[in-house]
Amino acid sequence: MVAYSLSDMLGMWIGACLALFVFSFLYKDNPFYKLAEHIFVGVAAGYTMCMGYWQVIQPNLIAKLQAGDWRYLIAAVLSLMLLTRLSDKYAWLSRWPLAFMVGIFAGYNIVYTMQAQVLKQLEATILPLWNCQSWQELCQNLIVVVGVLTGLMYFYFSKEHKGTLWGKAARVGIWGLMITFGAAFGYTVMARISLLIGHVMYLQDVWRATLQFFGLG
Repeated sequence: MVAYSLSDMLGMWIGACLALFVFSFLYKDNPFYKLAEHIFVGVAAGYTMCMGYWQVIQPNLIAKLQAGDWRYLIAAVLSLMLLTRLSDKYAWLSRWPLAFMVGIFAGYNIVYTMQAQVLKQLEATILPLWNCQSWQELCQNLIVVVGVLTGLMYFYFSKEHKGTLWGKAARVGIWGLMITFGAAFGYTVMARISLLIGHVMYLQDVWRATLQFFGLG
């Protein structure tokens, strides 16, 4: 049996009350929900700023400058220029670091996107339809190949989706897309239901801990 202290019970009940405040939005918008929303946003912003300082700014900027690498002064100046967005008079100075950030991010993601999303997905669709190990593998490969080809035919708008071959292939592509979207939506719903189950179990644990704390169960 776990022994709970007063501070433990206080923290658990604060979490339980905030969870109930969020659930109250299912009835209608109310001050309790707004209070929980503001607390969540404020805590998340403060936590993100703290972690950003100790995990990004401190090791990647301050520690480098303390080690005598003065090249990072350029990064420090550009970072400070971003703060000029808070001033109407000098807000134009923030365009320079933003231009660097956008350019570097775009250049980096061109290579990353081609490798991780385009080439890898293209490689995953090049599957053998002969000499398969089993008929299950053959069916899986056939579904992937047919789904990719018919999906591409549906998105080819230079030719009207009519005729025995093109029209039916485009319709098969639509069915494949709808099944994919439905599976993705179902996965999202199940993930949210899992979160709901976790919160309900947390409320149940808080209630049991309260009864144990007061010696009632």
